[in-house]
Amino acid sequence: MNVKLNDNVLVIAGKDKGKTGRVVSTSPKAGRVTVQGVNLQKKHMKARKATDVSGIVEREGAIDVSNVMVICDKCGKATRVKHAFVEQDGKMKKVRVCKCGNVLDKTYKKQAKAVEKKAEEAPKKRTRKRTAKAEAAAEEKKD
Repeated sequence: MNVKLNDNVLVIAGKDKGKTGRVVSTSPKAGRVTVQGVNLQKKHMKARKATDVSGIVEREGAIDVSNVMVICDKCGKATRVKHAFVEQDGKMKKVRVCKCGNVLDKTYKKQAKAVEKKAEEAPKKRTRKRTAKAEAAAEEKKD
């Protein structure tokens, strides 16, 4: 299944065709996803306790995964998902990729940013004042 939790998707078939939303839940065995604001169904709820109120509640129903397409963050288009192998920390990682080349996996993006941040923030070498003064004096003598 190429659709994951919290992906933005476009509905391409059914009564809600053209609507977009965020994936709330997935069911890989059944091949179905629940999208926020799509396939709203009315359910009659009976009051179970004296304090509860009975009424009609609208909630999202599951739709087939073949009826949705993932929306790319970079180009903003609905796209078929392709898979590519990317090297990270010396290991090959399989990620979902858009046709424009953007990586769709949010966890991979977070990890890649963290690695870049660590590389930029290399710890400074700690030196004592006395040795720093001695090194500065040695450099002045060389000049």
